[in-house]
Amino acid sequence: MRAFFSVDLPPSLADGVAKVQKSLADATGLDPVDPADAHVTLDFLGDVADDEYDAVIEAGREAVEAADVGPFEVAVGGLGVFPSLDYISVVWAGVEDGAAELARLHEALESRTTDLGFEPEDHAFTPHVTLARMRDARGKELVQKVVRETDPDVGRFEATELRLTASHLTDEGPEYETVERFEL
Repeated sequence: MRAFFSVDLPPSLADGVAKVQKSLADATGLDPVDPADAHVTLDFLGDVADDEYDAVIEAGREAVEAADVGPFEVAVGGLGVFPSLDYISVVWAGVEDGAAELARLHEALESRTTDLGFEPEDHAFTPHVTLARMRDARGKELVQKVVRETDPDVGRFEATELRLTASHLTDEGPEYETVERFEL
């Protein structure tokens, strides 16, 4: 089963996520994520075997302790894309405040999970909230225009915990199951 560590947006920001997604609603080929599942992925592990979860949970505990990050403010806003505006696969909202704390958590997690044999990311860590995935380029021009011309404010929240989540892929999209929570 696929798993990842994240800091989740609270339900109170789901409307802010949905509002930004609405500005992209006419972009053909763009699949929005469920605003209720909005989160900042800190370490994507990929497939995790059932017998690996105890070690992954311990790695999460150690990482939170090593990062030495208590509860902190996160501001979500602005727009970006991966990998580039010429070839869009993901549309995201950025993290304006709290990025340094998220980066410390990411580094501590990745250090410990790579020691367990999980692959490190092959790109620089950019704290973000995925808003939509582009399955084809028909709506690319609209997405480019919205990204270039708008600077939305999704909202602010206090990050108080890290979550280890298992992801079940279904025809209707991913279903998430909390494996463990780690208090900051």
